[in-house]
Amino acid sequence: MAAEPSFKNISFIDPKDGTRWRAVRNRRCWLCGGGGGVATREERIGSVMDHWSSGPVDQNTDDWLHVSSESLGARSNEEEEQQEEQQEQEGEGEGEEERGGEQKEDRPPKLKSKLVSAWNSLKYGWSLKQKSHFGKSSPVIILGQSFQLNQSVDRERFHYSFSSLLWLTYRRGFPALAGCSLTTDSGWGCVLRTGQMLLAQSLLLHLLPPGWTWSLGYPGVRDDLDLPSTPGGRGGGGGGRAPRKSSSRRRRSLGSQLDLRLEASHRRVVSWFGDHAAAPFGVHRLVELGRSSGKRAGDWYGPSIVAHILRKAVAAASADIPNLAVYVAQDCTIYLEDVRRLCREPPSRGGSLRGGSPSSSWKSILLLVPVRLGGQDLNPDYISCVKKLLMLDCCVGIIGGKPKHSLYFIGFQEDHLLYLDPHYCQPTVDVKRDNFPLESFHCRYPRKISFSRMDPSCTFGFYAKKQKDFESMCSAVSEALSTFAKYPMFIFSEGHSEETRGPSDPPTQTGTAGSSSVDEFVLL
Repeated sequence: MAAEPSFKNISFIDPKDGTRWRAVRNRRCWLCGGGGGVATREERIGSVMDHWSSGPVDQNTDDWLHVSSESLGARSNEEEEQQEEQQEQEGEGEGEEERGGEQKEDRPPKLKSKLVSAWNSLKYGWSLKQKSHFGKSSPVIILGQSFQLNQSVDRERFHYSFSSLLWLTYRRGFPALAGCSLTTDSGWGCVLRTGQMLLAQSLLLHLLPPGWTWSLGYPGVRDDLDLPSTPGGRGGGGGGRAPRKSSSRRRRSLGSQLDLRLEASHRRVVSWFGDHAAAPFGVHRLVELGRSSGKRAGDWYGPSIVAHILRKAVAAASADIPNLAVYVAQDCTIYLEDVRRLCREPPSRGGSLRGGSPSSSWKSILLLVPVRLGGQDLNPDYISCVKKLLMLDCCVGIIGGKPKHSLYFIGFQEDHLLYLDPHYCQPTVDVKRDNFPLESFHCRYPRKISFSRMDPSCTFGFYAKKQKDFESMCSAVSEALSTFAKYPMFIFSEGHSEETRGPSDPPTQTGTAGSSSVDEFVLL
């Protein structure tokens, strides 16, 4: 008689609505359910995935923001991190054969896709860990903004600012990627998704006014045009007479018109990251551009490779975004003349007016700087410098993470980084439809991780809209880098790189104090 498989019961929290679920794992799969009862494997997996994709979202700030772990009797961040590490080590070798997208003869394709999605959603980040807790005593920093959580106004600002960031996660059920049968990026596309989030934040800054936040629910009545005409009211007849039809002479308020335009721009940015072949920054397009770097669907992409893929994607989309350029630093060096030359290039002919006028003499610039901040582990001497960079308004985040687990770092509180996690598999949204749902592209639950767990390999992003902003950015970033002047994370250099330098160009001179040798700043 065959031995019974060993099962392991694990409870976890649904990231959307806080519902506690119980997962039962054997050597082959995860079975999930909210309660008791007997169900087939297909029914139970389908039930939990449908619940995750359609569950209600709580908009109460107090439910997602716990300001004191001691007062609530919750586990400390260290205990949560230790338990999460233990879970990752236990699941490190399991499910690897599920990642390649190979169809097994004894398992239906749809069931296989759901099993892979459920496995990766449970394995990475969302299982066994409750919502992160934030203290009142120290400020929370998010991309240059500071929030004091002991003040109700700042708590509300924090809520809206975090919820306005675009959250791009694993998706399942999209059209098959070119050259393979994969219909999900679950388990291998986390760095691509992290890079998408950094680019999305840059595009929001590029196309929307400063300080824009996404309203979690527009009010039903915005101005007098939405108000029904009533007897005795303004614009209506009095004395019981029928109201006059004066709506043809009424106009929407300026604020309402701006809301509609801003929401249209927000929706357009989201659609550019759709999971179909025509989306300029979707997974299909990024995988296609990665082929020139020897990558294909199902491979692991590093932060440096993703930076170059994003540069190619923005250059190819110049018809939609003519006034934005992307520069990727070489050997931890930003060559200022190369950046200025790139920003002064005229936009392509026939380009759209999105993002500015084609006649502008200066393009907005997104700087991507791949670095390595240590050997196997993060050098703690760099932590203060990372904090100072995240405090700058020009910083749009970090493509980083912990080993084998990419995260989009957006800020910090004390010794913990704040992040958005792409390791949550959601159904694909058809962004080609009018008024497609936006809720799955925004996250309401901020999470954090200790600086000590940060992988040293990462890519920093900085955005400057105008030429004066670029010059100010260079000055502010250089000042932040001076925190660790002996071995800066990266440097600015006046002049051109070896690849772009012409015969009449002067020799390049390093613009950062410390040493004139670039090699000295590259940590092996």
